[in-house]
Amino acid sequence: MIREYLKIIGTAHVSQNSANEVRETILEDQPDVVAIELDRGRYIRLMNEKKGIVEDDQIHITKIIKENKVGVFLVTNILSYMQNKIGDDLDIKPGSEMISAIEASEEIGCRIALIDRDINITLQRVLNQMTTWEKLKFLYGLVSSLFSSDEEEMDIEELKEQSNIDQAMEYFKEISPGAYTALVKERDAYLAKGILGIPEDKVIAVVGAGHREGIIEYLNHPETLPPYSELNDMNKKGGIPWFKIILSLIPISFLVIFFLAWVNGIQIEEDIVQFVVISMIMGFIGSILSGSKIQSAIIGGLVAPLTIIHPLLAAGWFSGLAEAKFRKVRKSDISNLGKIESLRDLWSNNIIRILLVVVGTNLGVSIATLIILPSQVFIPLFMKIFGG
Repeated sequence: MIREYLKIIGTAHVSQNSANEVRETILEDQPDVVAIELDRGRYIRLMNEKKGIVEDDQIHITKIIKENKVGVFLVTNILSYMQNKIGDDLDIKPGSEMISAIEASEEIGCRIALIDRDINITLQRVLNQMTTWEKLKFLYGLVSSLFSSDEEEMDIEELKEQSNIDQAMEYFKEISPGAYTALVKERDAYLAKGILGIPEDKVIAVVGAGHREGIIEYLNHPETLPPYSELNDMNKKGGIPWFKIILSLIPISFLVIFFLAWVNGIQIEEDIVQFVVISMIMGFIGSILSGSKIQSAIIGGLVAPLTIIHPLLAAGWFSGLAEAKFRKVRKSDISNLGKIESLRDLWSNNIIRILLVVVGTNLGVSIATLIILPSQVFIPLFMKIFGG
């Protein structure tokens, strides 16, 4: 459709100048609709914050682990923390330009259109499309930035210049093509479809500066837009999962050795007991040394033999779930991540404590799987089978 008027304002999410520009443009141009780069969930959270409505501070981490949303949870909250930290440094709240757009729209009585994709779908698609190596690089970069002491001042307004945006996008695409596709290209398409779906003629769209050129390209060539069903699909696509196959070969080899020993008439009862005991001890030790409650360590130890045989299970998740029952994670634990300056601060953060239990338990079981069990159980059995 040919519009009477469409203006796309590219903003920085932590810029007072952007907030001012958005407000002045809406009040001056008097559009029929203001389209904003928010989904309904983020819109509600922004409005609640604006009204001073306090949301439940407790994070139900057991539910997050059970629903396999740990990756989405971590990425969402680390990115949110980083944006809030930049906002604190610049003395402006993230999303201020969206608040300005909403307030100005309410003043002139025009409709607000929420045109962004649900953040949970976006982040799940990011994780689905990233390779294991990309995820490791991305996680390292995020965590490093949390504890970075670099105090170099940044000019947010310079970041809005197209040459800087292009440079940042190219760098992003280079380090993680999968994340770039889901976070940038797909959302360019989603935002463009949202704008095209607005029936009114006079529209102002408020979007991040990094999306502006991509949206314009799609609006000029709407025939290239993918359908919503494709953009909202959260099923993982991909080729052969080599990493999982390799992990599966380890427990399969253990089972094969036990079976061959049994077929050859070798007594394996003592070896099985030794396997179970070593697994349980290492799961328990890994958990308790990482600072878990005794109950969590017991659970980690009890499930260790099963998780070694089952490649898709990890003892650390079980001990971590147990630990989460005792340590209630709150949003303040996330915001305090960037304030960690000592081991005492690290030790007092419940998110860190639970993650340490997960990692510690898995590390203990991994040592058992890769070092102790082969040397004490499976290599001796192998030698007996083949007459060594």
